[in-house]
Amino acid sequence: MIFTETRLKGAYIIGLEKRADERGFFARSWCEREFAEHNLNPRTVQCNISFNTRKGTLRGMHYQVAPSAEAKLVRCTQGAIYDVIIDLRPDSPTFKQAVAETLTAQDHKMLYVPEGFAHGFLTLEDNSEIFYQMSEFYSPQHARGVRWNDPAFGIEWPIRNPSMADRDRNYSDFSADDSKEN
Repeated sequence: MIFTETRLKGAYIIGLEKRADERGFFARSWCEREFAEHNLNPRTVQCNISFNTRKGTLRGMHYQVAPSAEAKLVRCTQGAIYDVIIDLRPDSPTFKQAVAETLTAQDHKMLYVPEGFAHGFLTLEDNSEIFYQMSEFYSPQHARGVRWNDPAFGIEWPIRNPSMADRDRNYSDFSADDSKEN
């Protein structure tokens, strides 16, 4: 695997090292040892799939607070997404900064999202499917979110009026106090 750290410390784009021949290719998409060597949380306790029938569907920006803070490994297995993360770690030099990456089924790239980050995505194609590996179990009482278009983060989304759940659309403006739960 090829690990490329984003400008947000601890968040990585992970590419595949393909071994190809006339039949196609083989590649490792996860390795506990390689994750640990890059100081990434290698724990996986839950895997999720999000299937989205329409282009322009936005899900996020979600995170969990301690003791259920979670790391995620996100990959688009069908279609394409605009994947966004926000650093919500109050002591981080990149606090409140966001990074976006386009992930497609064709490029096989993955995004590693550390604990203390909000995560969300916007589908760029109909019938997009996203596969997540999670380091912690889903805990409704520890689930939180920030608004997708909150000016505190300055995210430039490629679609102006996405389809989304009311919950995601109606999160209040972010306050630094919100992240103290991390």
